[in-house]
Amino acid sequence: MSAVYPPATWRLLRTPFSDGPRNMAIDEAILLANKPGAGGTPTLRFFGWAPPCLSLGYAQPSSDADRARLAARGWGLVRRPTGGRAILHTDELTYSVIAPMDEPRVVGGVIESYQRLSAGLTQGLQRLGLSARADQQYSAAEQGPAKGPVCFEVPSNYEITVGLGEHPRKLLGSAQVRRHGVVLQHGTLPLGGDITRIVEALAFADEAARRTAAARVAQRAATLGEVLGREVTWGEAAAAMAAGFSAALNLTLVPGPLTPAEAAAAEQLYTEKYSTTAWNERVP
Repeated sequence: MSAVYPPATWRLLRTPFSDGPRNMAIDEAILLANKPGAGGTPTLRFFGWAPPCLSLGYAQPSSDADRARLAARGWGLVRRPTGGRAILHTDELTYSVIAPMDEPRVVGGVIESYQRLSAGLTQGLQRLGLSARADQQYSAAEQGPAKGPVCFEVPSNYEITVGLGEHPRKLLGSAQVRRHGVVLQHGTLPLGGDITRIVEALAFADEAARRTAAARVAQRAATLGEVLGREVTWGEAAAAMAAGFSAALNLTLVPGPLTPAEAAAAEQLYTEKYSTTAWNERVP
């Protein structure tokens, strides 16, 4: 039985495609605006990446990235404020949810809020014609070696999977951070293209190891276009996911821009944090 939430109004924010540091700076600026007493608005944000960008998890070794290969392809690099493993952001819809920790849809522990927000994600996918699940729990063996650098190489508990072939394949990965009394959860939905391209951005001991990683990714992850058998545009996916969140979580989503204060904070975070070597290549 679906959870019942009191009606609430959130901002729906669609920001222009931006580079990795700016995208992460915007998310943190919205988080800071939602601190207790700051007067911010819970926000569902959809965005994209230009140029493509490899993002590392908060505690992931920067040595996992192959800088020469990134530079050769014109791809960026950024470290996320959330955990997890590396993601190559290209041909995808990325979402973020930012809300105070006492908001009924994110209250409680990380797993509880994952489960609540996944209802919005799965309803959005249903509007695109896809049946997906987010109730799976995986053993350590199924999740694979903890040292693996690729986020979409292995499933995590309560992430969105689809039943293609012998094993469920990961379709939508999410990660979360809680800071200043605020929850930030973001995730990525690959729309199309080659899901294995990420291995071209990562460091491996040799080319055989790179090929092995690519094969695992191909077996364990999928794009939305692959599952549906048709192309889905960024706009179509964003509209469907917004409708899913609204229906599943009893939300009225009101389109709106960043506030001037958020824009100023994002610019400062972009300059002083997310575009710096000190942040992106720090040793966890």
